[in-house]
Amino acid sequence: MLSFELALARLLAGAPAVAEVCSRPTLAAVGRVLAAAQRSALDAPPLDNSAMDGYAVAVADLSELPAKLPVSQRIAAGSIGCRLLPGTAARIFTGAPIPAGADAVVMQEYCQPLAAEVLIGHRPAAGDHIRRAGSDIAAGSEILAAGQRLRPQDTALAASVGIASLPVFRRLRVAVFFTGDELRMPGEALPAGSIYNANRFLLRGLLEQLGCEVRDHGQVADDLAATRQALREAAGDNDLILTSGGVSVGEEDHVRAAVEAEGRLEMWQIAIKPGKPLAFGQVAAAGREVAFIGLPGNPVSSFVTFLMLVRPFLLKMQGVARLAPASYPLRADFDWLRPDARREFLRARSTVDGGVALFPQQGSGVLTSAVWGDGLIDNPPRQIIRRGDTVCFAPFSELLA
Repeated sequence: MLSFELALARLLAGAPAVAEVCSRPTLAAVGRVLAAAQRSALDAPPLDNSAMDGYAVAVADLSELPAKLPVSQRIAAGSIGCRLLPGTAARIFTGAPIPAGADAVVMQEYCQPLAAEVLIGHRPAAGDHIRRAGSDIAAGSEILAAGQRLRPQDTALAASVGIASLPVFRRLRVAVFFTGDELRMPGEALPAGSIYNANRFLLRGLLEQLGCEVRDHGQVADDLAATRQALREAAGDNDLILTSGGVSVGEEDHVRAAVEAEGRLEMWQIAIKPGKPLAFGQVAAAGREVAFIGLPGNPVSSFVTFLMLVRPFLLKMQGVARLAPASYPLRADFDWLRPDARREFLRARSTVDGGVALFPQQGSGVLTSAVWGDGLIDNPPRQIIRRGDTVCFAPFSELLA
């Protein structure tokens, strides 16, 4: 069996990156992958401005307290004041530019307005409550790196320096289909021996959450000719074909033979639990090759294998720079005394006090474990876990982004 690290390395070596770049309005770019680093053409903030509602003053005019100063002007955000007259104060509001001649802002809580004057009871230090020009972003500096999936705060940062559109890689096009005469869709009758197709919902949802354009080719009968036809149709103009089930050596498992007939295939036994079998290959299509990945049929095996192996493959294809999910050391609130010889990914739930609890049933068909849990414990081969030990926990919030 291949180690997890070697299987991942081979997958990533065969991940063709999308080259096409398009421009998207910054307002509609959340979730897309940035194709080129972005730099600011201006300072942010562009001018020294007030961090508080209060009064702009020259500190030298407050040698004795309380100080009574005439209010010579009123400066709101969006307007520009005049030079501050010596011995006066300017009423100023948050975000408004600091007038020339002022070197501090006194919070309004320390001031008492008196008709056309203000009584100031606090002497600030020079620079108090002034946000300096360029203190957040200096003109010419890089604000967003290439290869990051854009979040709302990223597009907000781009907008704050006037960037109206962003270069992003086009969305990955992923074709999916599902083999098995036993599969039914929710809402259909369920004859004896049939099951509902949970993997169709699982894989479509996972792909969509990663920003892929999903082309669903539905369910395919357990028939070699039908499976070959499904592969040819799925290849089309897609970047990846993803299936679940049908890749073993049983008489009704036709995906393996179909891929070999339409392209080339590697079958791997990976030393992980759950999710040992995985197929990776290429399907020929109009003079090019389309990547193919076949996942195991058990829902939890399919789920874990997708998160740990398919996800980084897709991220590399999308142009994402950071492939590895963040993980955290947590305290085990359980005993795991019969570990497997393979690397295990245990469904678990973190606790508010820095611990992690284990779902009692870790079978590959127990889909409730993935719903109950909020992450996976990455446990090395043959590693016993005792209550109080430190384990490596990868939250689903990292693995599903």
